[in-house]
Amino acid sequence: MRTALVIGTGLIGTSAALALAGRGVVVHLADHDSEQARTAAALGAGTDEAPEGPVDLAIVAAPPAHVAGVLADAMRRGVARGYLDVASVKGGPRRELEALGLDLSSYIGTHPMSGREKSGPLAATGDLFEGRPWVLTPTRDTDTEVLNLALELVSHCRAVPVVMDADAHDRAVALVSHMPHLMSSMVAARLENAEEAAVRLCGQGIRDVTRVAASDPRMWIDILSANPGPVADLLTDVAADLEETVRALRALQSSDDAKRLEGTSGIEDVLRRGNAGQVRVPGKHGAAPRVYEVVAVLIDDQPGQLARIFADAGRAGVNIEDVRIEHATGQQAGLVQLMVEPKTAPVLSAALRERGWSIRQ
Repeated sequence: MRTALVIGTGLIGTSAALALAGRGVVVHLADHDSEQARTAAALGAGTDEAPEGPVDLAIVAAPPAHVAGVLADAMRRGVARGYLDVASVKGGPRRELEALGLDLSSYIGTHPMSGREKSGPLAATGDLFEGRPWVLTPTRDTDTEVLNLALELVSHCRAVPVVMDADAHDRAVALVSHMPHLMSSMVAARLENAEEAAVRLCGQGIRDVTRVAASDPRMWIDILSANPGPVADLLTDVAADLEETVRALRALQSSDDAKRLEGTSGIEDVLRRGNAGQVRVPGKHGAAPRVYEVVAVLIDDQPGQLARIFADAGRAGVNIEDVRIEHATGQQAGLVQLMVEPKTAPVLSAALRERGWSIRQ
């Protein structure tokens, strides 16, 4: 691939353009908002000047509701040898293109499984997709050349290609992305009018659950409008679980021993099913999840503290598999949780204590 046209210079489009430009591809940028395209160009994502002729690949990074229209326009103008989109739903746009009577041999639907709570070109980074799955949904009509161009794009972005059927993809993202986002928003909504004294007690658990609720509502309306059926089906199942859980909690309030036992059983059931589902979430680098031991270190909220901890861990010959930070309420301090292999936890704890760190048991 020598040339590309990115249509839509938001977070995803600009990030893909940055990755391609960094690999030596000549990238042209287009957007209905010319100022946004100029911003992306100023960031080094390419040029906002139109290409003189057809490019190798056109990448449409428009909202799902507009993908088919933008693709149809680009294909009719013959702006590229191959076309793909990066929308978070795949079945709907393809059916819209088919209804328009277009030859889809030069098109492939794709979806990079990566993003941020922030949107727009200023939030873009060239490594946004690194190590992340990038779904490709070819059909029997897809030209081999177009599939190869899509694979080259994924390679330039250092993502991991995953081939799926379009409708299977839409059901999958409803489960792992769209439904959880709504659940996060519903939990966060409970905080809107909560008492300040209660909100001040928020810890890492509520931060984890509500993190994605910070995303742009307008963007998510577009996404959910393109995949409402599978998401509604999942929420119906969640609603049934909620109803049973509420019933079990009410039973725990009863003075009747049999009802309290029934309530305990109901709560235990949902918690155990949650355990069973959580262990299926892929672990580091997409591999099977592993159990790590936590070494918790108390730090001051000052520059260089994390760098010192990582350097001291390196001197001890211990690899930090993951890290979490929990900030103390009302204090300029925090608890850094270092996840390590169980056999290395005592080594790390001893080494950090020796270097003056406070270890929490």
